[in-house]
Amino acid sequence: MAEKVTFYEAVGGEETFHRLVHRFYQGVADDPDLRALYPEEDLGPAEERLRLFLIQYWGGPNTYSRRRGHPRLRMRHVPFVIGAAERDAWLRHMRAAVEELELPEPLEKQLWDYFTMAAQSLVNAPT
Repeated sequence: MAEKVTFYEAVGGEETFHRLVHRFYQGVADDPDLRALYPEEDLGPAEERLRLFLIQYWGGPNTYSRRRGHPRLRMRHVPFVIGAAERDAWLRHMRAAVEELELPEPLEKQLWDYFTMAAQSLVNAPT
């Protein structure tokens, strides 16, 4: 019987998520509107949290939950005003990061579909 491969494994594991999230935060760092949503002076902790969350979400180690508990994605984002502009900026930087991975089309689509759904679900301000 064939062993099931997780999405995490199929895309290359931790290294792929490290590249994805690092590239994403390079865009965030240079985006004055989006950068304002990250209160920490150093984006390193936010980068680590997103990387660990995505690794766990896609079938990798559950380090995120061991360190931070249940993801509670919407609850963790309530303190921040997220409207269409913030959603679109977030997606723009994530799109650039996803494209740099050069994943096979079905994997890229699965990843991108998740990001668009998640970004929309976090909008909490009138659009």
